[in-house]
Amino acid sequence: MSTIHPRITEVLTHTFKVPLSEIHPDSTMDSLEMDSLAVAEFAVLLRETVEGDTDLDRIPKDATLAEISCFIDVPCGSGERTHAEAHLSNAR
Repeated sequence: MSTIHPRITEVLTHTFKVPLSEIHPDSTMDSLEMDSLAVAEFAVLLRETVEGDTDLDRIPKDATLAEISCFIDVPCGSGERTHAEAHLSNAR
């Protein structure tokens, strides 16, 4: 994956002032120095723009941006539960 979901990049750069140079597919919430409250707010902002029944209530701080992007992008998987879905779903 060479790009991050545009909404993720927008939220991180505009709302949380994360420098664009630090946003990579393998970046995690921890590596971006986002605390639990910031991660919760990030999830709310993403949920507001994602169609469908995506559950972003508990984004693990060790989930990569690529995993989060794949989780919110329906066509990312091939009908099977992807690694990202498993990682994010197991965080509950």
